[in-house]
Amino acid sequence: MKNSFMILVLSLLFVSCKQEIKPADIAKLNGYWEITKVVFDKGEEKDYGMNETFDFFEIKKNKGIRKKVMPQFDGTFLTSDSFENVSVRFADGKTFLDYKTNYAKWSEELISISDEELVVKNQENKEYHYKKAGPINLLDDGKKVK
Repeated sequence: MKNSFMILVLSLLFVSCKQEIKPADIAKLNGYWEITKVVFDKGEEKDYGMNETFDFFEIKKNKGIRKKVMPQFDGTFLTSDSFENVSVRFADGKTFLDYKTNYAKWSEELISISDEELVVKNQENKEYHYKKAGPINLLDDGKKVK
């Protein structure tokens, strides 16, 4: 009986700690995000060290794009013409990022968002954890980067 009560209390605590995503929070998506780890549905984790690409989001009025970019040593980013259209959808107390290209459509649930961290979960129950990233300037040439 004691164990059942403890499980119930922990379950309620876990559920109540989930971040409620508000429409105003969507602006925090804008910018560069670097993946830090993936948590698989059975709890295993894959950590990422240095990444060759970042995800760049640009969202306005719940619509926008996500693009892969490659940071350069001088603080700039290499980009290509490919991108994914993104729509933000609020449904059943959850927030979803709906992606669309000429070839595919898919969704991810936005689990949490802050100025520094982003967590999304795909349809395979994999959680992708990101940290906010910015330009890297290793040249130390004194120039400011955008």
